[in-house]
Amino acid sequence: MKILVVEDDNMLRAAITSVLIGEGYSVKETGFGDEGLFLAEQGIYDVLVLDIMLPAMSGLEIVKVLRQKDVLVPVLFLTAKDSVKDRVIGLNIGADDYLVKPFAVAELLARVKALLRRKGGGTEDLLIYKKLSLNQKLQEASYESMNIGLTAKEFELLEYLTLNRERILTREQIFDRLWGYESESSYGIVDVYVHHIRKKMLTTGCDHFIRTVRGVGYMLKE
Repeated sequence: MKILVVEDDNMLRAAITSVLIGEGYSVKETGFGDEGLFLAEQGIYDVLVLDIMLPAMSGLEIVKVLRQKDVLVPVLFLTAKDSVKDRVIGLNIGADDYLVKPFAVAELLARVKALLRRKGGGTEDLLIYKKLSLNQKLQEASYESMNIGLTAKEFELLEYLTLNRERILTREQIFDRLWGYESESSYGIVDVYVHHIRKKMLTTGCDHFIRTVRGVGYMLKE
């Protein structure tokens, strides 16, 4: 799971990042609002932990732009403001949860996990779409209880498609999510991995779940 942390307090940002990495999450962090918006717009993160008061661009402005562009990443706002009015404003703009500073590490982790469960639509370790089931803890996929033997990277790709089921993901989004901006591979590697996954899914009769959107990318849809 990938988490984007946008917080201008260097010590707090480092602490949040360290805690999340310690829990096994992949974390990207920045202290600037405009950079945070650029990263969030890529659509490769599962949760956005976002401070409201930021240089260059506020957290409220970031969420407003994201929702206008139909980027539906769950957002956890961090703020020193604890009035009901401030919370209502943030939630009405499109935030999913609100955490007032100072906060306990345990509460931060609990709220992040809750947003991830909500996004996945299942239990904490089980991701389900129709009769397709992904055990995120064991990294195992199955269809109608028949195992689909995937490698770790293949599982990550199918997991990303499943998390964004019935939504088109571009090759660029998939590449950035799985291989990262600094990878020396090309976007063509996405097509190679999709081919391998479909071949393995064919044995259980669910290869049609991964649809090609010609010239754009892929979508998981029955």
